[in-house]
Amino acid sequence: MANVDLPPGAGPADHDSAFFGHPRGLRTLFFTEMWERFSYYGMRAILILFMTAPAASGGLAFDVAHAGTVYGLYTAMVYLACLPGGWLADRWLGQRHATFAGGVVIMSGHIALAVPSLPSFYLGLVLLVIGTGLLKPNISTLVGQLYGAGDTRRDAGYSLYYMGINVGAFMAPLVCGWLGQGAGFRALLGRLGIDPALSWHFGFGAAAVGMAAGLLHYLHGSDYLGTAGARPAPDDAVRRQLVRGVAGLVGLGGLCAVLGLLGVVELSAAWIGNAFGVLLLIITVAFFGWVFSYAEWSAEERRRLVLVLVLFVGATVFWSLYEQGGSTLNLFAQRNTDTSLFGFEFPASWMQSLNPIFIIGGLAPAFAWLWLRLGPREPSSPAKFALGLLLMALGYAVMVGAAVNAAGGVKVSPLWLTTMYFLHTIGEMCLSPVGLSAMSRLAPARIAGLTMGIWFLATSIGSYVGGRVAGLYDTLELATIFGVLTAVAVVAAVIMAALVRPLRRALA
Repeated sequence: MANVDLPPGAGPADHDSAFFGHPRGLRTLFFTEMWERFSYYGMRAILILFMTAPAASGGLAFDVAHAGTVYGLYTAMVYLACLPGGWLADRWLGQRHATFAGGVVIMSGHIALAVPSLPSFYLGLVLLVIGTGLLKPNISTLVGQLYGAGDTRRDAGYSLYYMGINVGAFMAPLVCGWLGQGAGFRALLGRLGIDPALSWHFGFGAAAVGMAAGLLHYLHGSDYLGTAGARPAPDDAVRRQLVRGVAGLVGLGGLCAVLGLLGVVELSAAWIGNAFGVLLLIITVAFFGWVFSYAEWSAEERRRLVLVLVLFVGATVFWSLYEQGGSTLNLFAQRNTDTSLFGFEFPASWMQSLNPIFIIGGLAPAFAWLWLRLGPREPSSPAKFALGLLLMALGYAVMVGAAVNAAGGVKVSPLWLTTMYFLHTIGEMCLSPVGLSAMSRLAPARIAGLTMGIWFLATSIGSYVGGRVAGLYDTLELATIFGVLTAVAVVAAVIMAALVRPLRRALA
């Protein structure tokens, strides 16, 4: 990786506008993240479907409750790993090196998933967790570091960067879904003398190719990042903390294994899922307890951290609802939706491309233009969050109607899911790129990467809840599931709206 440790002042200048009015370094991060998200959303599109598919068709034949737990654990741990990944970058690796290392580990994880065996399946998920934890928070932090403190292009830059994420997310289900589920590809494998049941692993392999493309682009364009994300000065205390942390994780894993072997606890997927939920709660309380008990924050930093906490809670609720896309809603597309169009039968995983289609089809540039156009009249971050949660509620209200129509085994029109995804996408544009930008702006400089990791902790909790809700798919009425999700979104939107004015006064 060229020119990572550059001298002060070598970074991109505030007037750099070579990439659609933004610094050239944004182009590097745009395409790197695009391919990383291709790899992530490609395997996510088929993950729960692969786990629940019969063994005869190449799946793992897990029941829905088991598959939902594994899915929730994996997707939650992917984002939870952003906390140590941000810490490692802040204290030791720097955002630049952490991003590259994470990409290499992610690619290795997808290669492991491409191998048709249960041990390689779990190994692949572990590698993806580690790699994403290193890459995801740090590449997002690098975007913010391309802009000066008073640069008004920051929010628009994050919206443009977010469009890159969604280009990858749009392509991924189409490519990996067709390779994993497509009848045409399975027929092609048969003609080539390859077992069609292996098609799932070709889908996972395509995700590895996507990550490789992202790494090549990152290496090619790293010169444009200037001093952003340079490696911090070596610190022996940090190395000791790292050794203790790794030793603690190994010791915890060993303790769980011993307890399982002795029969003290039953190391089932359900037990591990419940224990992980408790761990998420402990981590959240511990982090914010540490942050607000730290005595060296200035009054301004402390006020900003209050807003970080409020946005964290709002984002946690939002992602708990949004992350049903790869689990509950994916199962609804597979089991309860008519996946045919003009006589063409398409894989259920293709429905997950609707969200990025809406974003790259006009919503991302429209919102980037809107925030710039409003200028000083732009709504505050809490106001945008409230609007995003309200739109989430409207989307699930639509799904209540879809569930009622699907009662009795009827397969409903894909327009139900299309309408829901459109509403959810508008809500996402009000919250996600805005939240990324707010975290990079509000975070104290000394914990910038760690604070971005906290943003992804909200997604971790949401992903965990998404998997656990999917586990109820066969035990609760679908209308009940979607009705509860609607009610949760409405309550959260009302509370967030009520906090807009008090927070504005507190931060004035």
